Amino acid sequence: MSVVQWTTGIQHIGIPTSDIETTIRFYEGLGFQTMHTNQVPANKAKVAFLQLGNLMIETYAEGGNGLDGAINHFALNCTDIQAAYTWICEYGYKVLSDGIEELPFWENGVAFFIIEGPNKERIEFCQRK
Repeated sequence: MSVVQWTTGIQHIGIPTSDIETTIRFYEGLGFQTMHTNQVPANKAKVAFLQLGNLMIETYAEGGNGLDGAINHFALNCTDIQAAYTWICEYGYKVLSDGIEELPFWENGVAFFIIEGPNKERIEFCQRK
């Protein structure tokens, strides 16, 4: 058994930025379309989702971008976030989130949680509501 039964592939790749407007213009110049913009309620960080074909990028301004070229996380699209979370916990993966969290992104919001990989990479499991 694995999470394959509750996931359908990569949902998005998260890229932090110190200048979200420049980042949006850069990716739009490459042909990406801005699909959704919002703010994280807790810290008012601006967020934009840009899509090219089946590739979705989430870029967000949250006080700088850390290391040059850093990709903060990748997200797996979930069909049953609760089942995936239960399985992850049962198998002892390191969960970084405070349970299943929610954000008011897209039409009806998203539910997600993040785990840590063996190289400190962050893997998000995300389900649109």
